[in-house]
Amino acid sequence: MATLQPTRARADHDYLIKLLLIGDSGVGKSCLLLRFSDGSFTTSFITTIGIDFKIRTIELDGKRIKLQIWDTAGQERFRTITTAYYRGAMGILLVYDVTDESSFNNIRNWIRNIEQHASVNVNKILVGNKADMDESQRAVPTSRGQALADEYGIKFFETSAKTNLNVEEVFFSIARDIKQRLAESDARGTEPQTLRINEPDRADGQAAQQSSCCG
Repeated sequence: MATLQPTRARADHDYLIKLLLIGDSGVGKSCLLLRFSDGSFTTSFITTIGIDFKIRTIELDGKRIKLQIWDTAGQERFRTITTAYYRGAMGILLVYDVTDESSFNNIRNWIRNIEQHASVNVNKILVGNKADMDESQRAVPTSRGQALADEYGIKFFETSAKTNLNVEEVFFSIARDIKQRLAESDARGTEPQTLRINEPDRADGQAAQQSSCCG
């Protein structure tokens, strides 16, 4: 799956960072990725089958950071496929839908998956998506999201892929934290700056039926 590459493996970036989006099906993971990578949004989006990914290069503190962002299928039947992608992940975005309490309650299950399959020092961030929805539809108050993030000692953002609320901020925040960790580790000679992830088979990234998962 993952093979380590030397520092500054490519001239067009200073760091290559792999991020993983996880959470229940329908919380809007694909829409967040599409908004961040392409600046677009659609109300009718395809259900992710297995794994899909996009790449975006950003500037952070004078460094070029190439983000390789992997979008995982949230359906239970794909858990065995996606667990392999935890290995090598440098940052994980835990996404729930603020209008769906069960997706919020399942965050603890996703965190257990991270603890089981990901590296010990992986950076995590909690994301409550669809924050643009009317308050009458909200099932998870902001205070509950913040309390859960505080419990695990991670950062918390509420986002909307539809209105682009905090989308850039989420990805930049976790990328900055990872860059700082890698820079400190690199200075100690304990961790490489870049991580090369082999591309999955085409079949893993293909799409299936339409669903209104986004918001």
